[in-house]
Amino acid sequence: MTDAYIYDAARTPRGKGRKDGSLHEVTSVALSARLLNAIKERNGLSDHAVEDVIWGNVTQVGEQGGCLARSAVLLSELDERVPGLSINRFCASGMEAVNLAANQVKAGAGDAYIAGGVEMMGRVAMGSDGAAIAVDPSLAMKTYFVPQGISADIIATEYGFTREEADAFGVESQRRAAQAWEEGRFAKSIVPVRDQNGIVILDRDEYMRPGTTMEDLAKLKPAFKDMGEVMPGFDKVALLKYPHLDRIEHIHHAGNSSGIVDGAGAVLIGSREWGEARGLKPRARIRATAKIGTDPTIMLTGPVPVTERVLQQAGMSISDIDLFEVNEAFSSVVLRFMQAFQVDPARVNVNGGAIAMGHPLGATGAIIIGTLLDELERQDKETGLATLCVASGMGAATIIERV
Repeated sequence: MTDAYIYDAARTPRGKGRKDGSLHEVTSVALSARLLNAIKERNGLSDHAVEDVIWGNVTQVGEQGGCLARSAVLLSELDERVPGLSINRFCASGMEAVNLAANQVKAGAGDAYIAGGVEMMGRVAMGSDGAAIAVDPSLAMKTYFVPQGISADIIATEYGFTREEADAFGVESQRRAAQAWEEGRFAKSIVPVRDQNGIVILDRDEYMRPGTTMEDLAKLKPAFKDMGEVMPGFDKVALLKYPHLDRIEHIHHAGNSSGIVDGAGAVLIGSREWGEARGLKPRARIRATAKIGTDPTIMLTGPVPVTERVLQQAGMSISDIDLFEVNEAFSSVVLRFMQAFQVDPARVNVNGGAIAMGHPLGATGAIIIGTLLDELERQDKETGLATLCVASGMGAATIIERV
């Protein structure tokens, strides 16, 4: 079986996902095309250089519908013979795009792919596509459906995480992200977004709140307390599923949860022979990939079992991993990951994460793979693991090693 290598990883800065965000006037297809062009230009690609573009995006309606991947290819400067595939595994869509591309290269189904994703959350509202698990009573009742914020609070309750621990994690994410930007740690991967006149409209993640303190976060009310306890009373649903819990402790709010943002990320993946033919040097090998289904009510615990699975597939143990990227959907998700594996927090999300910089749903999986690779190179480490929790109870993971 052929090995699959990462040749490049790039992302846009993340803009605030609202009307006053810097990327609000940029469409999903335009942002995607600009990032595809950047990958093409950075690597000197020409003609029919890649087999396919596999592109994740979660809310596939409106401008993000109609096979956005193919639309982005046609708007970009890639050859029109390159097709496009849009995929949706909720928050892991960007990672699943990378993993799917890597596994096709390994199987000999094409020599190279561009994989990644986009989400313009300020233009296409999360949930606007509808979801059977949330709106179909027969499925919602069968799965004891609750919104993700309630799920995050269930994790905190089940595994004993306090509001203070969650807030401290949020503050540290802000600190690390600010330090990473100050020290230029993202410079290798960031592709500034320009308007049609060539003027830069965003060259830095704008969601960040540097200087956030514990005192600042202590002033915020729990975001999911009312929907849990009052209307429509999701706590009662959760307690039917988990009767061993006395009550749900509501600890999450905007300061210790991921931000709503716009952004895109891309990874260039190919075989060694493909790279050698173009004079490109691989940066890392994709050693193993995995996905898994989990309890759909607590929903966000996937990073733990999928990490166990991907380590088993790679023939590795947790101690073999130098650095981790665990998507910061909510503080409790990462706290649970570190608790389960007894991982040193200094090795997890070294440069902050989605609490500080935001979580553009379809793009984040590709973004954190690129961030992980950059940090492995900066620290001269060898092996990294990236993982995400996924809506409706799933998990995804990727192990990369430098070459």
